[in-house]
This record gives sequence, C-alpha cells and structure tokens, in this order.
Amino acid sequence: MKRKPSKKIINLPPQGITTTIPDKFFLVAGHSEGITPLNAFDSALIDAGVGNTNLMKMSSILPPNSKKIQPIKLPLGALVPLAYASKVSSVVDEVISAGVACAVPMDKNKNGLIMEYSAAGHKEEIEKIVRHMAEEGMKNRGYQIKTIYSIATQHTVKKIGAAFAAVVLWW
Repeated sequence: MKRKPSKKIINLPPQGITTTIPDKFFLVAGHSEGITPLNAFDSALIDAGVGNTNLMKMSSILPPNSKKIQPIKLPLGALVPLAYASKVSSVVDEVISAGVACAVPMDKNKNGLIMEYSAAGHKEEIEKIVRHMAEEGMKNRGYQIKTIYSIATQHTVKKIGAAFAAVVLWW
C-alpha cells in the first residue's frame, strides 16, 4: 500500500514587517556627487539619513491613522519601506531636483497618498509639481485633504550628481 505524502501545514507565529502596518512617517531629502551614478545615489541616501539601511521602494499609499514624526536614526541594515524620487545626472552645471509630497486625508480612517517627482530644474518648481500631483490623486479618490507635507532638494552637477527625496514609513 502506497502512502500519500503528508501535507501538514505548519502555522508560524506572525513575524516581520509584512505582519504589521507602519503607523508613522517622516520626510527626508539629500543630494551629493559621486564617481559613478551609483556612488552619487548612495551618497545622496547618506545625506538624507537612509544610506545605511535596506530600502524597500513601495507604491504611494500612506496607511490610515499615520502620524508624522521628525526623522529618526534608523537601525543599521533595517528594511525600510519608503516612496522616493531620485534623479542622477552627469551633465555638468545641470540643476537636478527630487521631491515628494504626502497628502493626509480629513478622514483619519482613510489612507493618505504619497507622490514622487524628479527632473532637471529647481526644487521650488519640483515641489510645486509634486504637491499638485498629491492634490490630484486625492481628488481622484474622492478624499478631502487635511494637509499636505512636502520636501524637495536640488543639486548642481559638478561631475556626476544625485538628488533624492522620500517619505519613510516606520512603526
């Protein structure tokens, strides 16, 4: 008589970042030069305060009931969920910028929205564009906006430069 293979399912206790939803967020931005595009990007991450973590790029939804906090020192090597914009360029004297905007709804039980944008240009125009994108995204959802937080940075390229801005989610 042949025995059927066991299909025993082991239920493990919930672990890791996929079992909880972050309830805090903060905005960061940085810019820098590097000897390669990746080095420039890495240095911009360091300048923004997230360079010694493992970034997990996510789509642009802010969890309901999220609270804005001041940037914190993240644990070395932490898995960090964030929505970000970045721009790298090797065009000498080009001004590059990156910005993010985070729209918080009036109804705290609804999700918020994060928008990211980067381009050649000054940070003021990039920030204006990304804030408008957040307004449009909330309008498309039928959500009233309580507030919009935003941050942008710019960099004038010397050899190879990078600009980076992000909304970091945390617990």
